[in-house]
Amino acid sequence: MSTETTTTGNEQSLAMSWRSLAIVGVLTALLGVLAIVFPFVTGVSLSVLLGVLLVAGGFMHVAHAFTAQGWKGRLWQVLLAGLYGVAGIALLVNPLFTLATLTLILAAFFFADGIIETIMGLRLRGESGWAWLLASGVLGIVVGAAIWIGWPSTALWVVGLLFGINLLSTGLSMLMLAMGGRSHVRETEDISQPGTKPRGA
Repeated sequence: MSTETTTTGNEQSLAMSWRSLAIVGVLTALLGVLAIVFPFVTGVSLSVLLGVLLVAGGFMHVAHAFTAQGWKGRLWQVLLAGLYGVAGIALLVNPLFTLATLTLILAAFFFADGIIETIMGLRLRGESGWAWLLASGVLGIVVGAAIWIGWPSTALWVVGLLFGINLLSTGLSMLMLAMGGRSHVRETEDISQPGTKPRGA
């Protein structure tokens, strides 16, 4: 009973907000396309953003250290603030270094994730979907190795490209959800109007 009520509530909420969700989805997808088309600019922008966030985090640590009177961790807060500030300024001064470092981290992540998925796929051999898991693992190893071998030139596009793909997929999924809400609205309108045939009938 409660599950049905929750499901109906979610459908009604989605039906009421499908237009705004569609707009956000389209904008997100467009940003993803731009990031894919201009991966280097996107990667540098992300590096600068990370630097800004670290500097802001440093200021927040300082503010907390001087507003929390008598707190024993005050000295550590100041040290953390200094660490955040130095790291943030370093990223802002040299965003290309950050981009190169993030690329190496991504390469290591893909490689490690690929090895784990490959081992899992082999251990689950014969189970449903094991081949897909194995293929995903092998692909992860290949992608990680390719990024590593091509480094540092891959730093010019890898981070921005992957970020763009993520934005594009997120935007498209939001758009599909919005279209589902729109369909729900139309079906509700057809049912509420007597003598009207359902769409597609």
